[in-house]
Amino acid sequence: MLEDENIIEVRNLTKKFGDFVAVNDISFEVKKGETFAFLGPNGAGKTTTIKMLTTLLRPTSGNIHLNQFDVVKESNKTRHSFGIVFQDPSLDTDLTAMENMEIHAALYGLPKDLYNKRSEELLNMVELWDRRKDMVRDFSGGMKRRLEIARGLLHHPKVLFLDEPTLGLDPQTRNHMWSYIKDLNQKEGITVFVTTHYMDEADKVADRIAIIDHGKIIAQGTSDELKQKTGQTSLEEAFLSLTGHAIREQAGESEMKRMGQMWRGGKR
Repeated sequence: MLEDENIIEVRNLTKKFGDFVAVNDISFEVKKGETFAFLGPNGAGKTTTIKMLTTLLRPTSGNIHLNQFDVVKESNKTRHSFGIVFQDPSLDTDLTAMENMEIHAALYGLPKDLYNKRSEELLNMVELWDRRKDMVRDFSGGMKRRLEIARGLLHHPKVLFLDEPTLGLDPQTRNHMWSYIKDLNQKEGITVFVTTHYMDEADKVADRIAIIDHGKIIAQGTSDELKQKTGQTSLEEAFLSLTGHAIREQAGESEMKRMGQMWRGGKR
């Protein structure tokens, strides 16, 4: 059973693809209302773990609880407990911003009055209410990301998963994006679970950080604790000290991409 102060608990989680062990007996927890950064090199097991947390992959062994639900046994209830912003764009660019929101509301069975109220609140928060009737294909990359965040929050999730949410955005847009996320974290008490390659972002926004490498969690703690542990002055140097400097190839990338497409296509 999930402890009251934790929104996510992972215990002895393992995922194998044939003989390959992508995630190897990891355990961690995420507290309610915190921003938790999950970092790792390519092929470290980061993506596989997130897919298991979001019901896209079934664990080989171990347990995951999210918002008091067993992720494997209660997958439908679990899915209503979180929102997710994928690394790859998942909006329908041939629809308006409001139409994208409406489709999401229908998927989660939101009543029309609640959907209308919530959509206005969220689109105002990300400064897109005035563009709600515009086609998404005409939006900039930053506008699309902001819309995806608003859409992911529409059904009042307890946890928001952000997979490289600012990848490819300019520094100004990245800063604005994090200000939106920090604002909703403070106003709604939502828990944020984020992966990012930008160490300065993790250093700035994360309450706690877990670093995974070769399928194992090798360090957890605050940014200051990780720096102290490695004797480094920056999170980036601490990360490199723990994981090494070699460039990694992404293991199982095609399988992960296929699973993401299944999720976005509604084949859950």
